[in-house]
Amino acid sequence: MTNITIIPDADDEAVAHWLEAHLQPALSSHAGPVAITIPGGSTPFPILARLEKSTIDWTRIVVWPGDDRIVPEDNPASNVGRIRAALEPLGARVVALEEGATPPHFALTWLGMGGDGHVASLFPNTDPQADDPQAVRRLVPDPLPPEAPFARLSLTIPALLDSDALVFVIRGADKRAVFDAAVAGKNDLPVARVLKAARQPVTCFA
Repeated sequence: MTNITIIPDADDEAVAHWLEAHLQPALSSHAGPVAITIPGGSTPFPILARLEKSTIDWTRIVVWPGDDRIVPEDNPASNVGRIRAALEPLGARVVALEEGATPPHFALTWLGMGGDGHVASLFPNTDPQADDPQAVRRLVPDPLPPEAPFARLSLTIPALLDSDALVFVIRGADKRAVFDAAVAGKNDLPVARVLKAARQPVTCFA
């Protein structure tokens, strides 16, 4: 497990500033596109809204969702649909997940975490492995979350970790307790497996 920096009580503005500060050097280091992966759910979109005022050259950013619900993009539950609506007007290119896809190396992997310790759509019942030979898997959470009862596509642990840096944004004391237990090696939930396999810097806003 790599060193983990935990930044408590950070608001959306602080997270947005951190993201901008991380992406600018990645953009400056070479002239090509820069790939990132970001989560769905409710947490990222207020943060993304604050990035609209940033100096990031979004025309050079390629965005992959870390996971998605298998629904049409115009369905409110579609992560890629919401990400497109937020970032394509700024010039970013957003890639929909597909089985058999080959994700790039990411400058940044941004993750959330559920109260059950899932990251992306790697739920505990899916038994995610750090040496998974596939980059994208079709998965079905069990139990299905009532707010989003759909099968999923998800980047696997190796695909998520093919990245220069990891950042978690976690809200709530209950989730923070699950994350802290994972850091301490007190559970074997998907988040713990990601952290155990990580070799790059990890920052957690909690």
